[in-house]
Amino acid sequence: MSLIIIANKMSKEKEEDVEERHKHNEEDIEEFISQQLIKSVVASVFSEQAGADMGKAVEAFHKGLKDAGIPEETAVKMTEDYRSTFAGLRDVMKQALSGKCPRDERRKGSIK
Repeated sequence: MSLIIIANKMSKEKEEDVEERHKHNEEDIEEFISQQLIKSVVASVFSEQAGADMGKAVEAFHKGLKDAGIPEETAVKMTEDYRSTFAGLRDVMKQALSGKCPRDERRKGSIK
């Protein structure tokens, strides 16, 4: 083989190595960011502080309704609905973290 062919072949192999390393680096960065994002979301939704903050928010919501003159029975019902949005968010997060998606389940026919 001539030196030019050998040099071209080596150059091509180096380019492929660089591309492969670059691809792996991108995958590593993507995985790291995904893991950090998931950890941050979990911490913000499932932490003790998040629970306390949600409780305070529900309490403030109920107080605001009462202060606005909403009857107790209606205020309780509205507050329960408001609180259920937090529970719904928690359930969505659990499903997302488990890799289960209700939309996928509907497509399979197990959820109607």
